[in-house]
Amino acid sequence: MTRQVVAVVASEATAATAVLTAWERTTTGRIRVLGPIPAWIGRDGVGRASESTAHTPAGVWPLTEAFGTEPARTRLPYRRVTTADWWVSDVDSPCYNTHFSGAPGTCPFDETAGENLGAAGPAYAHAVVIGYNRDPVVPGAGSAFFLHVTDGRPTAGCVAIPKPDLEVLLRWLDPAKHPVIEISRAVPPPSGC
Repeated sequence: MTRQVVAVVASEATAATAVLTAWERTTTGRIRVLGPIPAWIGRDGVGRASESTAHTPAGVWPLTEAFGTEPARTRLPYRRVTTADWWVSDVDSPCYNTHFSGAPGTCPFDETAGENLGAAGPAYAHAVVIGYNRDPVVPGAGSAFFLHVTDGRPTAGCVAIPKPDLEVLLRWLDPAKHPVIEISRAVPPPSGC
């Protein structure tokens, strides 16, 4: 049973900003443990993700692993990445939407359709993998969705927050509590008569 929920709510479907809060379910209800925190999301807002859009995928997705160029304190499986670490976005590759290790120039996929995690800069000091399109993987449905450090701009579909807040979140996330991220847009109130 999921006991940790990271909620990301945009004010409308086309907004490139959202609010992140983290909640823990207890025997007496749920308690907020972090937030509200301003977040950047995909420049196309929240919606149906694909390789041809910059939507942040709407829905509920598991948070099962993390990575970064810097060390982190977390209970999630955590991978220190270098320029030999990739996230594959080549829709023709059997490695699509997975991590791959290989020196630049030697990968068995189109590297221009992949993301070199170690070369991405400060945004990947820390990142949590959003489990969208991971099981099963559908080529073209979108890849490389992460909760990572913000650079103060909309993303290509990821969720980005300030580094100190992400470090707190990493320490809190516990695989034994089956953490998920819930990405949505606020539902407007019914219009009056």
